[in-house]
Amino acid sequence: MKLNFKLGGALAAALLLGTALGGAVSAQTLTMGVRAGPDSIDPHWSTLGSQAETLRHVFDTLVMADENLNMKPGLATSWKPVDDTTWEFKIREGVKFHDGSELTAEDVKFSIDRIPVVTGPMSMTIYTKQVKETKVVDKYTLHVITKVAAPTLPNDFIRLFVVSKSVGMDARNEQFNSGKAAIGTGPYKFVSWEPKGDFVVERFDGYWGEKQPWAKVIRKEIPNDPARMAALKSGQVDLVNYVPATDYASMQKDKSVDTFVADSVYFFDLYPNQKETLPKPVKVDGKEITANPLRDPRVREAMDLAIDRKTLVRVVLEGLGRPANQLMPTHFFGGSKNLPERAYDVAKSKKLLADAGYPNGFEIDFFCTNNRLPGDGAMCEALSQMWARAGLKVNANALNGTVFFPAQQKGEFPMWMSGWGTLTGEASYTYGSLVHTADPSTGLGAFNKQGYSNPEVDKLLQEGSRTMDDTKRRALFEKATEISMNDRALIPMVQLQTVWAAKKGALTIPARVDQETLAYEIKPKS
Repeated sequence: MKLNFKLGGALAAALLLGTALGGAVSAQTLTMGVRAGPDSIDPHWSTLGSQAETLRHVFDTLVMADENLNMKPGLATSWKPVDDTTWEFKIREGVKFHDGSELTAEDVKFSIDRIPVVTGPMSMTIYTKQVKETKVVDKYTLHVITKVAAPTLPNDFIRLFVVSKSVGMDARNEQFNSGKAAIGTGPYKFVSWEPKGDFVVERFDGYWGEKQPWAKVIRKEIPNDPARMAALKSGQVDLVNYVPATDYASMQKDKSVDTFVADSVYFFDLYPNQKETLPKPVKVDGKEITANPLRDPRVREAMDLAIDRKTLVRVVLEGLGRPANQLMPTHFFGGSKNLPERAYDVAKSKKLLADAGYPNGFEIDFFCTNNRLPGDGAMCEALSQMWARAGLKVNANALNGTVFFPAQQKGEFPMWMSGWGTLTGEASYTYGSLVHTADPSTGLGAFNKQGYSNPEVDKLLQEGSRTMDDTKRRALFEKATEISMNDRALIPMVQLQTVWAAKKGALTIPARVDQETLAYEIKPKS
């Protein structure tokens, strides 16, 4: 994926422990100001990116990904299909958990088997939905048997965090949050965590990988953007993530600050609830109706046509984004090059609404987060104003993520906007989760809370997910992409770009397309 570098391409921060800027960097404590942190220290609790980003410091994954989401060995040194429904993973030898015990295939098996048992707010079973059973072949060899052929299983295991089997299947949040069960193999050991506050870890000298320069890492959760930027300017933190677009413009002129910007895999998408009954009725001419207008394809198209994506990018995101016509980057596996740019046409939007029986529009509640991804709250308000031009009254409600996500998972919203990143680089992860009919028995459609269902799309996604031939699988996914996007199962709006900022000349860091800020990839600049 293309990366764009600004101000020399270096992310820098002042990391001086008791010395002044300009002297030698003492690589001891790295303090990061981050927009969001974890909701639990249990790595199997939630699929949220901020959860995974934080806990990667303590727990390793079976398969790892570089800054461009290319797979590389993690706790598995290699993997290969033994037959159509069996993958063999070779487990890295000599790896130690933070309690001194040795990693074996038994721990990996335990971690895979544990995921369906954990009842978090956003189930991690989307990463193990294809697993039928696991078998330990020997101390360092694991066979994963899948329900059907599963060519993308290693991609899913980029999010398979491995915990020690010693924690026991009954371990819950309390044990992880206290640190008792927070036993990983990662480069840092858990020290403490204050919900919505500081997450503190210290270097694990027995780590199997590269030795870390930071003796201690503090991740300060500062959801308020101005407060986070102020913390950087005052020296309370060494670097910040998710620099708002307005601050990015001024920071480019600030000679004491470096900025670093990259395309990301995250997209803002509109979720129109297509279930027969909405959780809260819409109003037409001030009166509630029982029908759900969003079930009508003409209404969904009208809402799509009223979105001025170029203005959203230019004004709301200050240029830090791109208009989107599908749910993931076009060049990802299964992305379509046949989908046209989404049109902006208010007149046609009004006509479609009138044709659907709503010449005066209707009133509907609309929800989004205000603290998860850059510009989310502002985007919510801007969309409401755009829809007003088409005659719709859309009541925008920007909520903290801790309120938004549980309610969204329970199906409490008539319509909402959320960010989604294709973290595995292929379509089955995104379209299989978001547009396949919700099917608890297979794990497909796990995040399809909007009620979209198309048997043809389901068939294409199912066939693609078990087709080992890459060319055939890509074609199946591309067709599923095109049909679901033309149906407006979800309505893609913009692809985000990410900005980090820090004091000039102290650090180097690779900008990750998944937006993660990882201390173990940050190096003091010599």
